[in-house]
Amino acid sequence: MQHLDLQVVRQALQWSCQGQRVWLCTVLFTYGSAPRAPGSLLAVNERGQWVGSLSGGCVEEDFLARVGEGEFAGPVAVVRYGDGSDSRSNIRLPCGGVLDVLVENLPADCDVQAHLRELESALLGQRRLLRQVSLHDGQRRLSDDIEQGPRVAYDEAAVHLRVGAAQRLLLAGYSSVAHFCAEFGKGLGFEVILCEPREEVLDGVELDGIEIRRELPSVFIANGGCHRDTAVVALTHDPKIDDLAMLEAVRTEAFYIGVMGSRTTSEKRRERLQRIGKLDEQALGRIHAPIGLNLGSKTPAEIALAVLADVLRTRSGIAREAL
Repeated sequence: MQHLDLQVVRQALQWSCQGQRVWLCTVLFTYGSAPRAPGSLLAVNERGQWVGSLSGGCVEEDFLARVGEGEFAGPVAVVRYGDGSDSRSNIRLPCGGVLDVLVENLPADCDVQAHLRELESALLGQRRLLRQVSLHDGQRRLSDDIEQGPRVAYDEAAVHLRVGAAQRLLLAGYSSVAHFCAEFGKGLGFEVILCEPREEVLDGVELDGIEIRRELPSVFIANGGCHRDTAVVALTHDPKIDDLAMLEAVRTEAFYIGVMGSRTTSEKRRERLQRIGKLDEQALGRIHAPIGLNLGSKTPAEIALAVLADVLRTRSGIAREAL
């Protein structure tokens, strides 16, 4: 399934190349009930056609009406829905939710089209970008994103947006813990891929909405299966699966690499990777082992929760000491 934000950017680019003005909307902030996360996109053209989503219905209808009335004629605006502070909108979100939306009025010119092409490349996983939009005049600036952190940050002067591929969770091998990680990851909005070459292990396994590849995870990784928004998680206790996956994962830009095992098992694995795989201290330091946060987890579901919590912590740029 194509990443929705990628669809939005591609359609906006197509409309712009056809000579149409485009309003590009980005969710900045949500409070309470809000079905779309910060950073989510919607695009509208001057004919009232639209793609993407801000809230799932009522907000889109109100926004389209306001665009049709010529309300967003300036280069940039921030609109708040849900708390009654905007007298031009009577929209109330469920459960007292609040939604802030950045609205950019983009003319059909070469600069806009070049900017949208850069966003497309980022959403395809070719690079990660920091996008800055001035709230004074709508000027846009792109730079390489080399850190983890919140997807959206803004103040009175500018909005700062992280743009990258759909977050990917790569599960190296199947186990009961991996099963729960797959389900949790899907619920958290990750693109989940399970690599498992052992047919007997997959017998009877059902995981709706999860891509299952019957190959060694190390082979998938070596063939380009990881980008900078990928978390690689090995949870089998099988060195042929886990160790090989770690050897390949540290050669990628994956933002999280982790493998399950006790402290004793992890030390033995570390020695193997150093001796056989010739990994140096910097590469070994990228591997989270033992994996996950220390939540006192015992059951497969509890361990999976600890693993995904650590992935989310890393993705948000939060140090363990700050928890």
